[in-house]
Amino acid sequence: MFDVSEEPSAEEIFALLDDEYARAILAQTSIEPMSAKTLSDRCDASLPTIYRRTERLVDCDLLAEQTEIGESGHHYSVFEARLDSLTVEVDEGDISVSLDTGRAEDPADRFTDLWEGI
Repeated sequence: MFDVSEEPSAEEIFALLDDEYARAILAQTSIEPMSAKTLSDRCDASLPTIYRRTERLVDCDLLAEQTEIGESGHHYSVFEARLDSLTVEVDEGDISVSLDTGRAEDPADRFTDLWEGI
């Protein structure tokens, strides 16, 4: 695992995307947000497997997790893919990975980035 304040490395992203369940979760949640139970059924995987993969995908910012409240009053997580595209560049012996999550950046974050760049 990596520190939450750090971006995941290319190796971490490659290792995660090498996993068939992680890829299936991303594919299914790119259609519509889904609960772990629905993902378990659609991906033909056990709930513990789904929870482990979704945790890693959320940590790498490839999957968003939201809490919803069911009719019975119980809460559960719903997952939605955040990955729009992945770019791999190989340049002078270095490999870099760029992730496009397609989310609009918060204006406050843009201002902070601008201010820090001065």
